[in-house]
Amino acid sequence: MITCPWCGTSYLSFQSNCSNCGGSLPLPAATPVEAPEDHILVPPPAPREVPRNYTWRLVFTDGWGITGFVFTLLGVIFSALGIGLTLAIITAFVGIPFAGMGIFFLIGGAALLVWRYREAQMVVQILREGSPVLGSIERVQQNFHVQINGRYPWTIAYRFQVNAQDYRGKVTTLSQPDLSQRPGKGVYVLYQDDNPEHSTIYPHPYGYYDT
Repeated sequence: MITCPWCGTSYLSFQSNCSNCGGSLPLPAATPVEAPEDHILVPPPAPREVPRNYTWRLVFTDGWGITGFVFTLLGVIFSALGIGLTLAIITAFVGIPFAGMGIFFLIGGAALLVWRYREAQMVVQILREGSPVLGSIERVQQNFHVQINGRYPWTIAYRFQVNAQDYRGKVTTLSQPDLSQRPGKGVYVLYQDDNPEHSTIYPHPYGYYDT
């Protein structure tokens, strides 16, 4: 069985790219087929290939990113409706508040989208160019207070060391973590050389990045 290192989709036979996320799949010889439970997948040397649309995939599986998209959409609708009512003059007293509300939603939604897009870009950059170090999984838990696309997200908290200094991070995914991501298990962490506080685990679970 071949598993996509980017989204976790499994295939019985080899294909060059994942049909789910578009990422490149490892060659069969390099894939740990039925590997021992303690096998740790080692990241390839940088630069690593990341699917072109992975940034937006992260944004649209992120709670704040989805909120920003909804706010932006509401802003466009309310602004268009408000401007139309205002231009009709007779309904201007209704149109002006609608337009004001639309502008508020538009600015707020766009700000959220820009913020989460930049965060997702950072994750993709770390996946491409980040330095690897062996860390460990600290905590895995499901958040039943948030629901995205009908699923409750999982948070994988991890820790690692760079230059004898401890760092921690967490990744959130909509997919249930497998047995290799249990607390206490080793995992490779990719981090920014100039700021190790910016990091993610490898392979990155398909989901949203939470800072």
